[in-house]
Amino acid sequence: MKEDALKCVKIQQHDEENEEQILIPGLPNHLAHLCLSNLHPSLLYRVCKSWRRLIYTSSFPLFYCLYVVCSRNSSTAATSTAYNNNNSTSTNNSISTSTVEFFCLDPISSKWTPLPNPPTSDPPIRILRHHPSFISRSLSIQSLTVAERMILIAATTHKFLPALERPLGFDPSCNKWFFGPNLPTPRRWCGSSAVNGNVYVASGMGSAYHGDVARSLEKWDVKEKVDQWKWEKLKGLKDGRFCREFVDAIGYRGKLCMVNIKGRAIKQGAVYDVTKDEWGEMPKGMLEGWIGPSSSSTTIIDESEMYVVDETKGSLSKYVSETDQWEELIESCDDLKGAEQITVGRGRVCVICGRGQLIVVVDVSVTPANVIRVVSTPPEIEAIALHILPRVSV
Repeated sequence: MKEDALKCVKIQQHDEENEEQILIPGLPNHLAHLCLSNLHPSLLYRVCKSWRRLIYTSSFPLFYCLYVVCSRNSSTAATSTAYNNNNSTSTNNSISTSTVEFFCLDPISSKWTPLPNPPTSDPPIRILRHHPSFISRSLSIQSLTVAERMILIAATTHKFLPALERPLGFDPSCNKWFFGPNLPTPRRWCGSSAVNGNVYVASGMGSAYHGDVARSLEKWDVKEKVDQWKWEKLKGLKDGRFCREFVDAIGYRGKLCMVNIKGRAIKQGAVYDVTKDEWGEMPKGMLEGWIGPSSSSTTIIDESEMYVVDETKGSLSKYVSETDQWEELIESCDDLKGAEQITVGRGRVCVICGRGQLIVVVDVSVTPANVIRVVSTPPEIEAIALHILPRVSV
């Protein structure tokens, strides 16, 4: 009797598996796949298991996820360091003594997934976010998005030295980390962004102040073959006013735009034209409205829209180059108050708020723009930077 019952259960399970493999009853799977590929994955995810599995296959069009550079928050920094030290025996983890972690948020399943550990490096990479002697201050960890890859460009060690001798990148298309070319002068902080698919590093601070570094500008063409990667020296700034601290730099319509101070303080701005290889003054309207965290939509071809969040007022504005003015999309929103960093892409503006504990998602593809989602980071995790990239290929 028991054997017969077990056989019945196995047959039932087999029949259920076969049934789940059928995408649309009465229609061959290859035709069903063509039909379902035109639907948004969030719709398919809610219907049945076979459709849910389909959207994560390599044959289904990739949807975009939110990649987050994270740190254990300051209250648990010591715990985090101990945790990472305990895992330092792993042959795949070269950031064993850092407090930096990397996660991916799947917008369809709302699940957080840790990224694979970065590769080993000699010397090992040690990145610090919170120093015991400066608990109230967070050390900058700078990253950017280029060619649908995430790149870490500058950070600080526990000895207040540059942490990255070369960029550290993650490519979702192969679910692997990689290293870029060695920086001529590694930085603790700098102005960095992507323009037209190239990485630009301007000014900044190395192990100590150097005037040449403070005025420098260098480019890395990510589109070149890996064995041809290098940094190209370009026309530098006229002075070192942008090296005092981590500064905002944005790629916008073929130009690199920079300001030297964050927030509402009186600031100076500069614009680099990548085609003409020359620096110019920032338009007055752009500079006056740059009053908080800002970013532009990043595509391989063009950086078409620039946004800024007023962290005090909780407003969101878009820059209109034709009139040199900022158009207010959201007048005031409590969710956006205290904004720390933003990223833009696929019709969304994603904002880090709540001291790194919340991520607010704004839909700017509709009128009026509105907050469509507020996501909490994993427990005891502080979000530092956001990147909108395709989901990891499986």
